[in-house]
Formats: sequence, structure tokens, C-alpha cells
Amino acid sequence: MAAATSLVFLLLLSPVVAAANTNFTFNGFSNSEKNLTLEGAYIINPTGLLRLTDKSPNFIGHAFYHQPFQMFDKTNSSNQPKASSFSTSFVFAINQPRGGHGGYGLAFTLAPSTKFPGAEAGHFFGLVNKSNDGESSNHIFAVEIDTVNGYKDNIDTEGNHIGINVNGLDSIASKPVAYSKNGTDAMEEFSLKSGNAIRVWIEYDGAKKVVNVTVAPLSKEKPAIPLLVCSIDLTPVLKRSMYVGFSASTGEKASSHYILGWSFAVNGVAPPLNVSQLPKPPPMEKNSSSLKPIIKALIGALSGLAFILLLIFSCFRLYNRYRKFESLEDWELDCPHRFRYNDLHKATKGFKESEMIGVGGFGTVYKGMLSASGNKVAVKRIVRSSIQGMREFAAEIESLGRLRHKNLVNLQGWCKKKNDLLLVYDYIPNGSLDSLLFNPEENFVLDWDQRFNIIKGIAAGLLYLHEEWEQVVIHRDVKTSNVLIDADMNARLGDFGLARLCDHGQMSHTTNVVGTIGYIAPELVRTGQASTSSDVYAYGVLLLEVASGRRPIGSDQFFLVDWVIECYQLSKILDAVDPKLDSVHVVEEVELVLKLGLLCTLHRPDARPTMRQVTRYLNRDDPVPDTSDWGSMSGFSSGFLEPISNSSITTSYNLSSGVMTSSSLHSDR
Repeated sequence: MAAATSLVFLLLLSPVVAAANTNFTFNGFSNSEKNLTLEGAYIINPTGLLRLTDKSPNFIGHAFYHQPFQMFDKTNSSNQPKASSFSTSFVFAINQPRGGHGGYGLAFTLAPSTKFPGAEAGHFFGLVNKSNDGESSNHIFAVEIDTVNGYKDNIDTEGNHIGINVNGLDSIASKPVAYSKNGTDAMEEFSLKSGNAIRVWIEYDGAKKVVNVTVAPLSKEKPAIPLLVCSIDLTPVLKRSMYVGFSASTGEKASSHYILGWSFAVNGVAPPLNVSQLPKPPPMEKNSSSLKPIIKALIGALSGLAFILLLIFSCFRLYNRYRKFESLEDWELDCPHRFRYNDLHKATKGFKESEMIGVGGFGTVYKGMLSASGNKVAVKRIVRSSIQGMREFAAEIESLGRLRHKNLVNLQGWCKKKNDLLLVYDYIPNGSLDSLLFNPEENFVLDWDQRFNIIKGIAAGLLYLHEEWEQVVIHRDVKTSNVLIDADMNARLGDFGLARLCDHGQMSHTTNVVGTIGYIAPELVRTGQASTSSDVYAYGVLLLEVASGRRPIGSDQFFLVDWVIECYQLSKILDAVDPKLDSVHVVEEVELVLKLGLLCTLHRPDARPTMRQVTRYLNRDDPVPDTSDWGSMSGFSSGFLEPISNSSITTSYNLSSGVMTSSSLHSDR
């Protein structure tokens, strides 16, 4: 191995007094949530361990410093920007499962965003997927700590190496894990999965364009000779503003990945970690094969006895449940899985504010981790103080309890205890469509292919609700914030708290005006009677919102439907396209979506298409009807421009404040 390369920095920073946004140090992570952006990962208090993953299969954990760093300097003769020097030091531990092989590893990462939509677990470390692996547009630099080989051929074998990666998982430099003994070229190999604390130093010299990676057990001093020395210019790889952090993943094999301490600096040496202040790594689980035969025999006997007692107890519970079966309410029969309150309280860390992922009209949604299974869930906590809250609770269970479709959020179960009404769903990692469309991060934009796929997914879900299930389900609150996006960027329609059921061929008897301002069909305001056509209207508004990147109603008396109508009537409908798409879209598809949005928001309900017709238009099975006489046929109107009253309700719209008033109307924007 070559002699040690000395790292020369343009600016040396003191580890004690640091300028803003140039370095940081975490000697453990207790009470550090506000300084980190976590997704999947979480901090174990009071120990201060940062846990990136647990032993759940195909799990992804991200932990990034909450602010980006400026990663370019102008110091050369041509005054051209170049990647800054940086260095980092961190301590990690990997705990694999009892008596098995774990995986897959973790990666120190520089990326332009803390979000990685569509990223896959396993070999891809939660950073990229098969389609964008290696793309220069990723702008990702990573040092992988890999415990499973087989990236190229998909045949998993034992791995124990460190690699340097650019924009993907094909390492440009890689070596088995080892450290220099006594400053010589003799290298001592050791295991990443020992469960012991391991320290890594990563240093990039922007002037010499060299990356050094050094690794050693925490008990050793920093070796004089790095494990990896790689010549690379990161200027074309990095962007001016980059986030630093860690990404880890599991696959069919799974390990727990922990970070014990971390420091980082730009144009300087990373501040030293105080080893005495670092939390201890969790103990490795002992393999059952190491137990003495007499102990194993005793465990076997006790296990058999426990099984018999459990069987008797289960039979007793089933008997009691059978006796009470006829007294259960209909919604309890629709979703019989009742969770224990203590399990959900523990999973959400006591419904801690840091675990909150959304707030709706009648409750709050928290992310949680079930300790029994290790599965992530979303727990909706409904306010029971109101009659409407209890109605939403029962309606959601009744609506979602037996519904199963790939484009609907799956309801796992429920819990009812005193004033707490809890609904448990599958956890959807990428949040709502609303949050992705209006993401404040300039580096993230939903591309047109993703938007078009999401639009078709929502249509498929609504078609299932309206026509393909045993009853008709009228959602009554279709909007972008009620559409969740899963790891594969597919749409999942959720929040059925306002939904109503009726038999096929019959009308809903509900006469309360509910929904969200901007998505409510004109006839619903007048009659209060929801129908599949009023869902179609809300879907049409959603189509226009996705294509234009604008909300249905703005603070400056802006009405999205009216604006797109005006663009259409001036033969400039493509002026409504979201400028963030930067003209990267299929013109025919965008025009189809905008015209279909107008067709779905026609003033007369009987002039709107059904969801079956909508799906045929989107799949190009049928052409969209001729638009030349839409105006005379039904009259374009948003339906919110005048106060309207009848014998049952009075509703008015205030143009200056953007607020609609009615006893049953709400807005969560």
C-alpha cells in the first residue's frame, strides 16, 4: 500500500469554536432530534444511540444533518468553482440476528436532498434503484460499509468490505475491512458484524482531488496508513449545496445498524470525538448453539409447557369471544383486529410530537414501530370529544375494514380506550402527494412520469370504490393531502373518515356538506347529497392541481378551475403546465390530463365521466370527447362564486379570506 497521504486544507477550523455551518460534533445523540432529519431511523434515549435500521426485512433508514453545507470554493487561477475539502469521523456498530447472517450495511452519504423517492433497500442502501443506479443526475457521493456481496449478480454472499461510490452502488474503489498495524504495510482484517464499535475517518482533499478512507476498531488509535486512497475530482459529482448523513438498509437478511458518534467539517479537520462520552453499542445476541445441553433441554421442556398453557388460554378466549360475537357492532366485525393500547403507545413513543407525520380535520397521525414484529405503522389518533370524531372513527373502519386494493391505504386494525380512538395503517414512506407537489426543497421535483403514474393509480382506486367492490363507497374527501405515495412512487388513497356506503344502483341518503374547500362539487353545496359524481369532481380538481403545480384556491382570489378554463378558452391550455417541470413532459399526456380535469369538473354532474370512463381515457383506450361545445353543454363554473342557501344549510364564500362557512365543512390546508 502507498505511504500515507497528508491532507492539506485551505482553512483549518478549531474544534472548539466553529463558524456557522462549517462543522459539528455529536458525542452521542441524546436530545439531538432537532439537529437531524430522520426517516426510518430514530434516537434511542437516554442512551443516545442513533439506530438507522432494525431487523425488519427490506427496511430503509436515513439520518442527515438538518442543514445543507456549501461544498464549492473559488480558489484556483481561473476562478472556477471546485469541490471543497471535507472530513468526517464517525463510530458505528452492526448487530446481526441470533444465529443467522445479517445485512446489508450502511453508507456515509453526500446528497443534494434528504429524500430519495423510489430508492430500494438491500444492495441499493436506500439511495438509488435499478433504473437510476449510476445516473450522473443523482449527484451522490457515498462510502459504503457493506456486509453482503452480490450487487452485480444478485447472488448474496458474505461481504466485509468498504467501497467508494459515485452516483450509484458500483464502487470505483473497494477493499476488505482492515487496518494498518503499527504504521506498517501489514494489514489486520476484522469483522464489521462483530457488534463492537468501529471508527471510520473519511477525508477529501479538494486541491489534490484525493479521498482517504481509514477504519479501525474503536479501541485502536487512528492508523497511519489509510485503507483506501482514491484519486477523484468530486467537482462534477457534488452540487453547491449538499446534505451529509447516513443511509442504511436491510433485505431478506437484516441487521441493526447504529451510529454512536459523528463529527464533520468543510475545509477543515473534523473535530475529534470524545470516546468516553459515546454510548455503548448494544450487546450481541448469543447464539443458542453455545448453550449447554442441559440448559437447552430445560428450555425445551419449559417451552412445551408454555405452549400447552397458551393453547388452553387461547381456547378460553375464543370461547368467550364466540359468546359475545352477536353483541359486537358492525364496524367491529368489518375490522376485527384490535390492537392493545399499550403496544401503540410504546410504538409511537407515547404519541410524542417528534413522531407526528400529519394533522387532519379530526385527528393526528403518528409514525410508530411495533416492538413485537418490528414493522412500521401509521397510527391515527382521533379526537373523541366530538360526535363527529366518533362517526369518523366508525366510518373509517366500516369503509376500509374489508377494502383491499393496491391503490388504497391498508387499514391493519384499531384500538379504543377511554378518550383515545386509534386507527392503525400501513406506513407509507414518501408522505402525501401534497407534500411532494409543494416540496419547499428546490432540488426535488416530481417528474411528469411519476405524476402521470400517480394520477392513474388514484383513478384505479376510485374505480374500485365506485364500481368494483360489493358496495359503492363515496369517499367525499378526495384531495392531494389524502393521497399517500409508497416506496415505489405509487398512489394510495386514504383517510376514509368522511366516506359513505350505499348499495349499487342506489343513491346516498347523506345530506351534510362535507369536504375540503376547492374540491367540493357545486351540486353538493346546493343539495348536500354526495355521489360518485361529486368524487369525480374532486378528482378533476386534483388532476388540474397535479398538472399545474397550483393549489385549488389561492390567497389572491385565485381559482384553479376558472384559470384553466380561461387558458383553454384562449387556446393556451399548455400555459397551465407546472413551470417546475421545466418543459420535460409528454405534451399529449399533459394536454390529456388538463382537458380531462376540465371534463371532470363540469358544472352538471351528469355531464361528467364515470371513473371507468376516466381510466379508459388515461389508458388511451378511448379518446377524450370533443371539447368544442363543453361550455354550451354544461356551463363551466367552480360553483363557489355566490352565496347559496336552501332550507337545510346556508353556505357562503369569502373571496378575501378564502374561507367557506358551513356546519359540516372543513379545510386542513
